[in-house]
Amino acid sequence: MRKSSIRRTCAALAAVTSLALAATACGGTTKNDVKSDGGPAASAGKANPNAALKKGLTVGFLPKQVNNPYFTTADKGGEKALKELGEKYKEVGPNNATDTSGQVSYVNTLTQQQVNAMAVSAQDPGALCTALKQAMKNGIKVVTYDSDTNSECRNAFVSQASAEDLGRTEVQLLAQQIGYKGEIAILSAAQTATNQNTWIGYMKDELKDPKYKNIKLVKIAYGNDDAQQSFQQTQGLLQEHPNLKGIISPTTVGIKAAAQYLSGSKYKGKVKLTGLGTPNDMRKYVKNGTVDAFELWDPAKLGELAARTAVALASGQITGTEGESFKAGDMGSFTIGKDGVISLGKPTVFDAKNIDQFNF
Repeated sequence: MRKSSIRRTCAALAAVTSLALAATACGGTTKNDVKSDGGPAASAGKANPNAALKKGLTVGFLPKQVNNPYFTTADKGGEKALKELGEKYKEVGPNNATDTSGQVSYVNTLTQQQVNAMAVSAQDPGALCTALKQAMKNGIKVVTYDSDTNSECRNAFVSQASAEDLGRTEVQLLAQQIGYKGEIAILSAAQTATNQNTWIGYMKDELKDPKYKNIKLVKIAYGNDDAQQSFQQTQGLLQEHPNLKGIISPTTVGIKAAAQYLSGSKYKGKVKLTGLGTPNDMRKYVKNGTVDAFELWDPAKLGELAARTAVALASGQITGTEGESFKAGDMGSFTIGKDGVISLGKPTVFDAKNIDQFNF
Protein backbone atom coordinates (compact mmCIF):
# COMPACT_ATOMS: atom_id res chain seq x y z
CA MET A 1 0.00 0.00 0.00
CA ARG A 2 1.39 3.39 -0.98
CA LYS A 3 1.00 6.83 0.54
CA SER A 4 -1.80 7.67 -1.91
CA SER A 5 -3.82 4.94 -0.21
CA ILE A 6 -3.19 6.55 3.14
CA ARG A 7 -4.44 9.86 1.81
CA ARG A 8 -7.63 8.23 0.57
CA THR A 9 -8.10 6.66 3.98
CA CYS A 10 -7.59 10.08 5.52
CA ALA A 11 -10.89 11.40 4.17
CA ALA A 12 -12.77 8.50 5.69
CA LEU A 13 -11.13 9.02 9.03
CA ALA A 14 -11.83 12.74 9.15
CA ALA A 15 -15.37 12.26 10.45
CA VAL A 16 -14.77 11.25 14.02
CA THR A 17 -17.46 10.43 16.52
CA SER A 18 -16.95 10.81 20.22
CA LEU A 19 -15.40 7.83 21.96
CA ALA A 20 -16.23 6.94 25.52
CA LEU A 21 -12.50 6.95 26.20
CA ALA A 22 -10.74 10.11 25.91
CA ALA A 23 -4.18 4.98 16.68
CA THR A 24 -0.51 5.38 15.47
CA ALA A 25 -0.09 4.99 17.07
CA CYS A 26 1.62 6.89 14.62
CA GLY A 27 3.36 8.18 17.53
CA GLY A 28 2.66 9.19 21.00
CA THR A 29 4.82 9.72 23.91
CA THR A 30 3.14 9.23 27.20
CA LYS A 31 3.75 9.71 30.87
CA ASN A 32 7.40 9.18 31.78
CA ASP A 33 8.27 8.70 28.10
CA VAL A 34 11.06 11.23 28.09
CA LYS A 35 13.84 11.41 30.62
CA SER A 36 15.42 14.83 31.06
CA ASP A 37 17.43 16.76 33.58
CA GLY A 38 14.95 19.57 33.97
CA GLY A 39 11.24 19.92 34.53
CA PRO A 40 8.79 21.51 32.12
CA ALA A 41 9.45 25.03 30.99
CA ALA A 42 7.24 26.96 33.42
CA SER A 43 6.03 30.40 32.44
CA ALA A 44 6.87 33.51 34.39
CA GLY A 45 4.16 34.39 36.88
CA LYS A 46 1.61 32.27 38.66
CA ALA A 47 -1.39 30.45 37.28
CA ASN A 48 -4.79 32.04 37.70
CA PRO A 49 -7.34 29.22 37.41
CA ASN A 50 -10.15 31.79 37.39
CA ALA A 51 -8.74 33.77 34.47
CA ALA A 52 -11.09 34.15 31.52
CA LEU A 53 -10.13 32.32 28.35
CA LYS A 54 -8.77 34.77 25.80
CA LYS A 55 -10.48 34.97 22.42
CA GLY A 56 -8.90 35.28 18.99
CA LEU A 57 -5.77 33.31 19.88
CA THR A 58 -3.94 31.52 17.07
CA VAL A 59 -2.84 27.96 17.81
CA GLY A 60 -0.60 26.21 15.31
CA PHE A 61 -0.67 22.40 15.11
CA LEU A 62 2.53 20.69 14.00
CA PRO A 63 2.04 16.90 13.68
CA LYS A 64 4.79 14.44 12.89
CA GLN A 65 3.34 14.10 9.41
CA VAL A 66 0.53 15.83 7.54
CA ASN A 67 -1.84 13.73 5.39
CA ASN A 68 -1.46 10.90 7.88
CA PRO A 69 -4.93 9.58 8.88
CA TYR A 70 -4.10 9.47 12.58
CA PHE A 71 -2.84 13.04 12.75
CA THR A 72 -5.58 14.31 10.46
CA THR A 73 -8.10 12.94 12.95
CA ALA A 74 -6.22 14.34 15.96
CA ASP A 75 -5.74 17.78 14.46
CA LYS A 76 -9.34 18.05 13.34
CA GLY A 77 -10.29 17.43 16.97
CA GLY A 78 -8.07 20.37 17.89
CA GLU A 79 -9.53 22.52 15.15
CA LYS A 80 -13.09 21.84 16.28
CA ALA A 81 -12.27 22.76 19.89
CA LEU A 82 -10.54 25.99 18.87
CA LYS A 83 -13.48 27.08 16.75
CA GLU A 84 -15.83 26.45 19.68
CA LEU A 85 -13.59 28.59 21.89
CA GLY A 86 -13.42 31.45 19.38
CA GLU A 87 -9.78 30.85 18.51
CA LYS A 88 -7.91 30.45 15.23
CA TYR A 89 -6.41 27.18 14.00
CA LYS A 90 -3.65 26.42 11.57
CA GLU A 91 -1.77 23.25 10.69
CA VAL A 92 1.71 22.92 9.21
CA GLY A 93 4.07 19.98 9.01
CA PRO A 94 6.28 17.70 6.95
CA ASN A 95 5.03 15.05 4.53
CA ASN A 96 7.55 12.57 5.90
CA ALA A 97 7.27 11.18 9.44
CA THR A 98 11.07 11.12 9.81
CA ASP A 99 11.82 14.62 8.46
CA THR A 100 13.10 16.06 11.74
CA SER A 101 14.84 19.04 10.11
CA GLY A 102 11.55 19.82 8.40
CA GLN A 103 9.78 19.87 11.76
CA VAL A 104 12.39 22.29 13.09
CA SER A 105 11.74 24.59 10.13
CA TYR A 106 8.01 24.56 10.82
CA VAL A 107 8.57 25.44 14.49
CA ASN A 108 10.61 28.42 13.30
CA THR A 109 7.88 29.37 10.82
CA LEU A 110 5.19 29.35 13.53
CA THR A 111 7.46 31.42 15.75
CA GLN A 112 7.99 33.98 12.99
CA GLN A 113 4.25 34.11 12.43
CA GLN A 114 3.87 34.94 16.13
CA VAL A 115 1.21 32.38 16.94
CA ASN A 116 0.01 32.47 20.54
CA ALA A 117 0.60 28.76 21.09
CA MET A 118 1.66 25.66 19.23
CA ALA A 119 0.81 21.99 19.65
CA VAL A 120 3.63 19.76 18.47
CA SER A 121 4.00 16.00 18.06
CA ALA A 122 7.77 15.62 18.14
CA GLN A 123 9.60 13.26 15.81
CA ASP A 124 12.64 13.36 18.10
CA PRO A 125 12.86 14.25 21.82
CA GLY A 126 15.80 16.63 21.53
CA ALA A 127 16.02 17.83 17.94
CA LEU A 128 13.28 20.45 18.28
CA CYS A 129 14.44 21.82 21.62
CA THR A 130 16.48 24.81 20.45
CA ALA A 131 13.66 26.00 18.19
CA LEU A 132 10.96 25.40 20.81
CA LYS A 133 12.92 27.21 23.51
CA GLN A 134 13.22 30.19 21.16
CA ALA A 135 9.47 30.10 20.62
CA MET A 136 8.89 30.16 24.38
CA LYS A 137 11.31 33.07 24.77
CA ASN A 138 9.07 34.91 22.31
CA GLY A 139 6.07 34.31 24.58
CA ILE A 140 4.60 31.40 22.65
CA LYS A 141 3.10 28.61 24.73
CA VAL A 142 4.25 25.14 23.67
CA VAL A 143 2.19 21.98 24.15
CA THR A 144 3.41 18.62 22.95
CA TYR A 145 0.86 15.93 22.19
CA ASP A 146 1.16 12.29 21.16
CA SER A 147 5.00 12.37 21.16
CA ASP A 148 6.98 14.44 23.63
CA THR A 149 10.17 16.47 23.66
CA ASN A 150 12.52 16.78 26.59
CA SER A 151 10.35 18.32 29.27
CA GLU A 152 12.27 21.61 29.52
CA CYS A 153 11.45 22.31 25.87
CA ARG A 154 7.70 22.77 26.31
CA ASN A 155 5.13 23.97 28.85
CA ALA A 156 3.02 20.81 29.00
CA PHE A 157 2.67 17.41 27.36
CA VAL A 158 -0.74 15.89 26.58
CA SER A 159 -0.26 12.13 26.86
CA GLN A 160 -2.73 9.83 25.17
CA ALA A 161 -2.40 7.29 27.96
CA SER A 162 0.11 6.04 30.45
CA ALA A 163 3.16 4.73 28.60
CA GLU A 164 3.34 1.88 31.07
CA ASP A 165 -0.31 0.95 30.53
CA LEU A 166 0.15 0.88 26.76
CA GLY A 167 3.34 -1.13 26.75
CA ARG A 168 2.20 -3.71 29.26
CA THR A 169 -1.35 -4.18 27.95
CA GLU A 170 -0.15 -4.88 24.41
CA VAL A 171 2.02 -7.72 25.73
CA GLN A 172 -0.88 -8.96 27.84
CA LEU A 173 -3.23 -8.96 24.86
CA LEU A 174 -0.83 -10.87 22.63
CA ALA A 175 0.14 -13.34 25.35
CA GLN A 176 -3.49 -14.31 25.86
CA GLN A 177 -3.92 -14.80 22.12
CA ILE A 178 -0.89 -17.10 21.71
CA GLY A 179 -1.46 -19.07 24.90
CA TYR A 180 1.61 -17.61 26.62
CA LYS A 181 3.98 -19.55 24.39
CA GLY A 182 6.06 -18.90 21.28
CA GLU A 183 8.21 -16.41 19.41
CA ILE A 184 6.97 -12.84 19.00
CA ALA A 185 8.17 -9.71 17.21
CA ILE A 186 7.48 -5.99 17.34
CA LEU A 187 6.78 -3.87 14.27
CA SER A 188 7.53 -0.29 15.32
CA ALA A 189 7.57 3.06 13.53
CA ALA A 190 10.88 4.96 13.34
CA GLN A 191 13.89 3.87 15.39
CA THR A 192 14.05 7.36 16.94
CA ALA A 193 10.33 7.63 17.81
CA THR A 194 10.15 8.63 21.47
CA ASN A 195 6.80 7.03 22.10
CA GLN A 196 7.53 3.75 20.37
CA ASN A 197 10.81 3.25 22.22
CA THR A 198 9.24 3.98 25.59
CA TRP A 199 6.37 1.58 25.00
CA ILE A 200 8.79 -1.09 23.80
CA GLY A 201 10.78 -0.59 26.99
CA TYR A 202 7.68 -1.40 29.04
CA MET A 203 6.91 -4.36 26.77
CA LYS A 204 10.36 -5.79 27.48
CA ASP A 205 9.90 -5.20 31.18
CA GLU A 206 6.49 -6.89 31.15
CA LEU A 207 8.00 -9.90 29.40
CA LYS A 208 10.36 -10.40 32.37
CA ASP A 209 7.39 -11.60 34.43
CA PRO A 210 7.68 -15.39 34.99
CA LYS A 211 4.30 -15.97 33.40
CA TYR A 212 5.85 -15.08 30.05
CA LYS A 213 8.81 -17.46 30.45
CA ASN A 214 7.76 -19.38 27.33
CA ILE A 215 7.49 -16.27 25.16
CA LYS A 216 10.58 -15.04 23.32
CA LEU A 217 10.92 -11.62 21.66
CA VAL A 218 13.01 -12.40 18.58
CA LYS A 219 13.12 -9.10 16.71
CA ILE A 220 12.07 -5.45 16.60
CA ALA A 221 11.46 -4.24 13.04
CA TYR A 222 10.89 -0.66 11.87
CA GLY A 223 8.40 0.36 9.19
CA ASN A 224 8.89 4.13 9.63
CA ASP A 225 5.12 4.71 9.71
CA ASP A 226 5.07 4.01 5.98
CA ALA A 227 2.45 1.53 4.77
CA GLN A 228 4.58 -0.08 2.10
CA GLN A 229 7.67 -0.39 4.31
CA SER A 230 5.57 -1.81 7.17
CA PHE A 231 4.01 -4.36 4.80
CA GLN A 232 7.46 -5.42 3.62
CA GLN A 233 8.81 -5.58 7.17
CA THR A 234 5.96 -7.90 8.16
CA GLN A 235 6.76 -10.15 5.22
CA GLY A 236 10.43 -10.10 6.21
CA LEU A 237 9.69 -11.00 9.82
CA LEU A 238 7.81 -14.10 8.79
CA GLN A 239 10.47 -15.17 6.30
CA GLU A 240 13.20 -14.73 8.91
CA HIS A 241 11.20 -16.32 11.73
CA PRO A 242 8.89 -19.00 10.27
CA ASN A 243 7.85 -20.11 13.77
CA LEU A 244 6.63 -16.65 14.76
CA LYS A 245 3.42 -16.80 16.79
CA GLY A 246 2.58 -13.13 17.20
CA ILE A 247 3.36 -9.52 16.30
CA ILE A 248 2.81 -6.33 18.28
CA SER A 249 2.64 -3.15 16.19
CA PRO A 250 2.23 -0.03 18.35
CA THR A 251 1.55 2.20 15.34
CA THR A 252 -1.69 2.64 13.40
CA VAL A 253 0.08 2.56 10.04
CA GLY A 254 2.09 -0.52 11.00
CA ILE A 255 -0.72 -2.62 12.39
CA LYS A 256 -2.92 -1.99 9.36
CA ALA A 257 -0.13 -2.89 6.94
CA ALA A 258 0.72 -6.01 8.95
CA ALA A 259 -2.95 -7.04 8.98
CA GLN A 260 -3.15 -6.52 5.24
CA TYR A 261 -0.19 -8.83 4.70
CA LEU A 262 -1.38 -11.50 7.13
CA SER A 263 -4.93 -11.54 5.77
CA GLY A 264 -3.68 -12.53 2.32
CA SER A 265 -1.13 -15.06 3.49
CA LYS A 266 -0.95 -18.59 4.84
CA TYR A 267 -0.32 -17.06 8.26
CA LYS A 268 -3.84 -15.65 8.61
CA GLY A 269 -5.30 -16.79 11.93
CA LYS A 270 -2.06 -18.58 12.81
CA VAL A 271 0.14 -15.57 13.56
CA LYS A 272 -1.64 -13.28 16.00
CA LEU A 273 -1.45 -9.50 15.60
CA THR A 274 -2.22 -6.76 18.11
CA GLY A 275 -1.09 -3.22 18.85
CA LEU A 276 -2.49 0.26 18.30
CA GLY A 277 -4.98 0.81 15.49
CA THR A 278 -8.15 2.67 14.58
CA PRO A 279 -11.46 0.81 14.45
CA ASN A 280 -12.16 1.95 10.89
CA ASP A 281 -8.77 0.69 9.71
CA MET A 282 -8.99 -2.62 11.55
CA ARG A 283 -12.70 -3.51 11.35
CA LYS A 284 -12.23 -5.59 8.20
CA TYR A 285 -9.38 -7.58 9.73
CA VAL A 286 -11.22 -8.23 12.99
CA LYS A 287 -14.27 -9.48 11.10
CA ASN A 288 -12.30 -11.74 8.74
CA GLY A 289 -10.39 -13.37 11.60
CA THR A 290 -6.96 -11.86 10.98
CA VAL A 291 -6.98 -9.89 14.25
CA ASP A 292 -8.58 -10.89 17.57
CA ALA A 293 -8.16 -7.65 19.54
CA PHE A 294 -6.18 -4.39 19.52
CA GLU A 295 -6.32 -1.08 21.37
CA LEU A 296 -6.14 2.70 21.05
CA TRP A 297 -7.44 6.00 22.40
CA ASP A 298 -9.58 8.51 20.49
CA PRO A 299 -7.11 10.69 18.55
CA ALA A 300 -9.74 13.41 18.09
CA LYS A 301 -10.02 13.72 21.87
CA LEU A 302 -6.24 13.87 22.11
CA GLY A 303 -6.15 16.77 19.65
CA GLU A 304 -9.01 18.48 21.46
CA LEU A 305 -7.24 18.26 24.81
CA ALA A 306 -4.02 19.59 23.25
CA ALA A 307 -5.94 22.59 21.89
CA ARG A 308 -7.73 23.28 25.16
CA THR A 309 -4.44 22.97 27.07
CA ALA A 310 -2.79 25.46 24.69
CA VAL A 311 -5.60 27.97 25.21
CA ALA A 312 -5.51 27.51 29.00
CA LEU A 313 -1.76 28.17 28.95
CA ALA A 314 -2.08 31.22 26.71
CA SER A 315 -4.87 32.56 28.93
CA GLY A 316 -2.84 32.15 32.13
CA GLN A 317 -5.11 29.57 33.74
CA ILE A 318 -2.14 27.19 33.99
CA THR A 319 1.62 27.43 33.58
CA GLY A 320 2.42 23.74 33.28
CA THR A 321 3.37 23.20 36.90
CA GLU A 322 2.52 19.94 38.64
CA GLY A 323 -0.72 20.11 40.61
CA GLU A 324 -2.42 22.82 38.54
CA SER A 325 -5.91 22.01 37.25
CA PHE A 326 -8.08 23.39 34.48
CA LYS A 327 -11.45 22.73 32.90
CA ALA A 328 -11.33 21.35 29.36
CA GLY A 329 -14.92 22.01 28.31
CA ASP A 330 -17.12 18.92 28.14
CA MET A 331 -14.04 16.72 28.58
CA GLY A 332 -14.00 17.66 32.27
CA SER A 333 -11.20 18.79 34.55
CA PHE A 334 -7.58 17.75 34.22
CA THR A 335 -4.70 18.02 36.67
CA ILE A 336 -1.12 18.45 35.54
CA GLY A 337 1.15 15.67 36.76
CA LYS A 338 4.87 15.25 37.18
CA ASP A 339 7.05 16.85 34.48
CA GLY A 340 4.06 18.76 33.10
CA VAL A 341 2.25 15.66 31.85
CA ILE A 342 -1.52 15.69 31.33
CA SER A 343 -2.96 12.21 30.75
CA LEU A 344 -5.99 11.73 28.50
CA GLY A 345 -6.98 8.37 29.96
CA LYS A 346 -6.67 4.61 29.56
CA PRO A 347 -6.77 2.89 26.16
CA THR A 348 -9.78 0.92 24.97
CA VAL A 349 -9.55 -2.66 23.66
CA PHE A 350 -11.45 -3.28 20.42
CA ASP A 351 -12.64 -6.73 19.32
CA ALA A 352 -15.47 -8.32 17.36
CA LYS A 353 -17.94 -7.65 20.18
CA ASN A 354 -17.54 -3.88 20.33
CA ILE A 355 -15.78 -2.62 17.19
CA ASP A 356 -19.00 -1.62 15.42
CA GLN A 357 -19.78 0.80 18.24
CA PHE A 358 -16.93 3.09 17.09
CA ASN A 359 -16.41 5.20 13.99
CA PHE A 360 -12.97 6.74 13.63
